[in-house]
Amino acid sequence: MKVELVTNLKRQATKILAELHESKEAVLITEHGQPSAYLVDVQDYEFMQRRLALLEGLSKGERAILEGKTTSHTKARERMQKWLK
Repeated sequence: MKVELVTNLKRQATKILAELHESKEAVLITEHGQPSAYLVDVQDYEFMQRRLALLEGLSKGERAILEGKTTSHTKARERMQKWLK
């Protein structure tokens, strides 16, 4: 991962963005020697957001199973048939 000072980002934003788009490698922005932000390609960010949403859905499903908040296939089918009428 590439690391850039925030002052370099201010001075060379166009160059840093061009390198980011070419390499697709995230850039860690630091301020006063401390990590401050990540600069990532838009497509990579959107991919990460979709992946996160999927993982959150899986986590909710696992939690429902552990808490016993599930319904049998037969009961779910009966409910759907009533709902669709």
